[in-house]
Amino acid sequence: MYMDPAIHSTLRRKQRRLVRDNPGVLGALVKGANLAISECQHQFRNRRWNCSTRNFLRGKNLFGKIVDRGCRETGFIYAITSAAVTHSIARACSEGSIESCTCDYSHQSRSPQASQQAGSVAGVRDWEWGGCSDNIGFGFKFSRDFVDTGERGRNLREKMNLHNNEAGRVHVQAEMRQECKCHGMSGSCTVKTCWMRLANFRVIGDNLKDRFDGASRVMISNSLIHNENAVPSNSPNSNAPGVPRIVLNPDIASPNTFSTAGISSDHIPDHIIKTHPNMTPLSTVKTPNRSSRNSLRGHERHTRKKNRYNFQLKPHNPEHKPPSQRDIVYLEQSPSFCEKNLRLGIQGTHGRQCNDTSIGVDGCDLMCCGRGYRTQEVLVVERCACTFHWCCEVKCKLCRTKRTIHTCL
Repeated sequence: MYMDPAIHSTLRRKQRRLVRDNPGVLGALVKGANLAISECQHQFRNRRWNCSTRNFLRGKNLFGKIVDRGCRETGFIYAITSAAVTHSIARACSEGSIESCTCDYSHQSRSPQASQQAGSVAGVRDWEWGGCSDNIGFGFKFSRDFVDTGERGRNLREKMNLHNNEAGRVHVQAEMRQECKCHGMSGSCTVKTCWMRLANFRVIGDNLKDRFDGASRVMISNSLIHNENAVPSNSPNSNAPGVPRIVLNPDIASPNTFSTAGISSDHIPDHIIKTHPNMTPLSTVKTPNRSSRNSLRGHERHTRKKNRYNFQLKPHNPEHKPPSQRDIVYLEQSPSFCEKNLRLGIQGTHGRQCNDTSIGVDGCDLMCCGRGYRTQEVLVVERCACTFHWCCEVKCKLCRTKRTIHTCL
């Protein structure tokens, strides 16, 4: 499949493989990227930082060097980008644009609950699953594989990125809504066909903007959720520094079960083998062959990948609650964005339009950072009084109006 060399050079190896294995997905990715940019600029159109972008250069970031800082603006960029990719891929599947996925037909295998409305016959439903549901499952998984490729989760910044990426996807999944179409004589709607539909992306952008305003600041110390389920030790020094803790993964083990799969005498000390009366002698345990070893390695990789997102970040203020799965998190305070800073890629607010009657973030006092503003009247020419003429022409007049514009100094 042909791929633009400029795009090919900016993708990682795994991303290029995903594009090759899913023909048609590149167009959905481009659509999702444009959707994220336009929504980000709409949400921050009246703020000091207006999500400005620049011409895409090889090896340079589209949003500038602000993404190098762990501030809340960076968290929003990661969340809205991940959400847009999820939304675009899920919608493209239902539209048939991607060859490797289709509509989501999993709902049709489940019977809806019987209607409990007054006058309905008990046990008889008045609607059924049908149509073409947006494939949120494929979009969610593909976004994880594609967007989170470079995030290993080895330090707090990478965990911040993983959390914000996941928050964007969760918001898309949570806003799935049921849509129905009526069937029956003369529109009587005796039976309805229903399917699951993605919400308009503006709804998701509004939700993420609300999370941005209430973003949680996290600190360096963080803990894994699954590591809290540790087996207590009888040793008096079990809590001493340097003593490793034995951790059980709740997905594959429980306190009452024990499996000998993949265990050899090289991993268990001799004194444990000799003194354990209920343990099967290792001489009778078959050594796993190559296929079983590969399956065990595959299971371990799957477990690590699953646990990759199961972590809890610690709030910077101990009196605050830990961030939820839908919250946006950040590490450091945002710059003021008042003055131009080429090192951080900040354009400043000089020359920005403001609202002199507003006391909010779009007001001239806050937007201009106390520098003052210039007021001028301009003559605006625009189309007005448009009428439709049969067939098929729309004629408009040109209206001239005076407008007062306030510009930051």
